[in-house]
Amino acid sequence: MNNLVDFIQLINTENIGPVTFYKLIDKFGSAAEALKNLPPKYKLFPRSKAKLELDLAKSKNIHILSYQDEAYPSALRQLADAPPILYVKGKIELLNHELAIAIVGSRHASINGRKTISKLAYELTNNEILIISGMARGIDTAAHKGAMYAKEQTGPTIAVLGCGVDVVYPLENKVLYEQICQQGIVLSEFPIGTEPQPQNFPRRNRIVAALSIGTLVGEASINSGSLITARLALEQGKDIYAIPASPSDSRSNGSNKLIKEGAILVDSVEDILNSITISNNKKIKPFEAYAQQELFVKPIDKSEKSVNIRQIYEHKDIISFITPEGVDKDEIIRESGLSASEVSMQLMDLELSGIIEKRVGNKVALVSRKKR
Repeated sequence: MNNLVDFIQLINTENIGPVTFYKLIDKFGSAAEALKNLPPKYKLFPRSKAKLELDLAKSKNIHILSYQDEAYPSALRQLADAPPILYVKGKIELLNHELAIAIVGSRHASINGRKTISKLAYELTNNEILIISGMARGIDTAAHKGAMYAKEQTGPTIAVLGCGVDVVYPLENKVLYEQICQQGIVLSEFPIGTEPQPQNFPRRNRIVAALSIGTLVGEASINSGSLITARLALEQGKDIYAIPASPSDSRSNGSNKLIKEGAILVDSVEDILNSITISNNKKIKPFEAYAQQELFVKPIDKSEKSVNIRQIYEHKDIISFITPEGVDKDEIIRESGLSASEVSMQLMDLELSGIIEKRVGNKVALVSRKKR
């Protein structure tokens, strides 16, 4: 406990960042000794506030990990400027998941861009690849949603924030934030209650890159912050993946540039899975591709002579089972006759198109026309 208070007090002292923090530890042997021997140029963070941080974390069900903690991610520990302190909400055991891919991209992504990313995140998660992103609107949101639709809507994901772990940003992602806390992890290096600031996000990006074995860039302009994450991943010796797009779409100029410079072109999940297998010598389970033309068609039982072909093909669209008041997903599965994974794929597509929204529990509901 005292060690953690020392760490919180030292890293929050004015003019001390991660690199200086570790230099002081090396010089004095411990955070406690460093605090006792700080030169006058450092304005000491009050110990009472450091203790209050622990109390706040406990009251908000937030784990505070130091770099010495066993649960601290080993991949992150390799950085020279690794966060001395991490704030974590959710399933802490995911921090050391063996294989993870970071997904980043434009906040103003197209619908097709978001759908592509969600499908890839969904397929990667079903292949035990953990998805890591930053919970921003656009590509990040699509990545988290795709991951959480996997594994019959229990898929995990990690969101790394550029604000306090208890602060929802953007506010429109409040429901997404709560879902990630339940199914995965929300984490940050910033103290509880820290509001989002522009300078926080480049710092956040190094964590996103470090926690993964590679970074996938969706739609991203030339000046996108996503390219910062890609550069950081390259500096860390990680693979870079990018989705190609029309040269006339400025939202993807950055992605196309990465491909020209040697990033792995991705037009299906197999491109990433094959790369992981080669680069990491890991055995990835074969991806079971869906037959696109037959995905939502219920097989015909030829022994039933009274089968109505029209009724069978009505199963192709599940929207008729969804109401503005909300319907349980299990009820849709029962009524439609589709498998859980088929229903999940359709629900994900409808949500990304802004036609439905998730509700508390396992429910989905039609979005009113005013909100679309």
